[in-house]
Amino acid sequence: MSSSCSSPSSSFSFTSCLTIMLLLILYSTSAICADKPHRQLSVDYYAKSCPQLEQLIGSITSQQFKEEPISGPATIRLFFHDCFVEGCDASITIKSKQGSKMLAEKDAPDNKDLREEGFESVRKAKALVESKCPGLCLVLTYLQLKPEIMSIWQGVHTIKLRRGGLTLEDLVVLSGAHTFGYAHCQSFESRLYDYRGSKQPDPLMDPRLLRALRMSCPHYEAKLGLLASDQALALDPRTKPIVQAYAKDKAKFFQAFGVAMEKMGSIGVKRGRKHGEKRKDCSMHM
Repeated sequence: MSSSCSSPSSSFSFTSCLTIMLLLILYSTSAICADKPHRQLSVDYYAKSCPQLEQLIGSITSQQFKEEPISGPATIRLFFHDCFVEGCDASITIKSKQGSKMLAEKDAPDNKDLREEGFESVRKAKALVESKCPGLCLVLTYLQLKPEIMSIWQGVHTIKLRRGGLTLEDLVVLSGAHTFGYAHCQSFESRLYDYRGSKQPDPLMDPRLLRALRMSCPHYEAKLGLLASDQALALDPRTKPIVQAYAKDKAKFFQAFGVAMEKMGSIGVKRGRKHGEKRKDCSMHM
């Protein structure tokens, strides 16, 4: 994936965003495959070695989403968990070695509830690409490109990828991914029964949501934010204007979401043989 993609050819729809995320996961270990790794990541890295790469990953992503809709949010969450632990290096796919006392990232407590559908999407895309483009090594690239394809699934919104680091606004935008998929009870049950040790529900949660607890987050301003972190973003004076602006402009939100996803996908990507490894099996160190 690229850390500099402002050209017209870098525009993707929101379905395309999940493709980029899958490509980002596959690319974190594939960057070392070149003899002379580039200093910067590039969107057209595989233009010659596998020109149909995005189409191949897109076909898998679309199929997975139709058969298992949860695969979309599952992969986005997989991407997030990978990038925020020492950067986007696909280490989230590595399993703990049998008999080892060292716990792999995938088996860490915060990652135990990551859905298998996300990992399965990575495996299927990797297998298809390698069957069509023999000798190509992919692990992180799939996670980086899959968000692009998932964006296409979600509609006709267009995003343009750009360079830059994460900002407060990016935090708000990335949290918008919570509107896609499911929230686990353990993520918000304290708001229902024992908010901050009070033995009472969160006073900021609308009573209707408290009673019904529908698995959706239609309006944070109406105190219908399911997760405490989402509700906090809507109430904090530093982020409230950002939430309000995106709540009123869906096209603006999807544009910003694409930019933020690309930024996140550029965090700590390992380049060169010295800093990475070539893994044919995503779940194992070589």
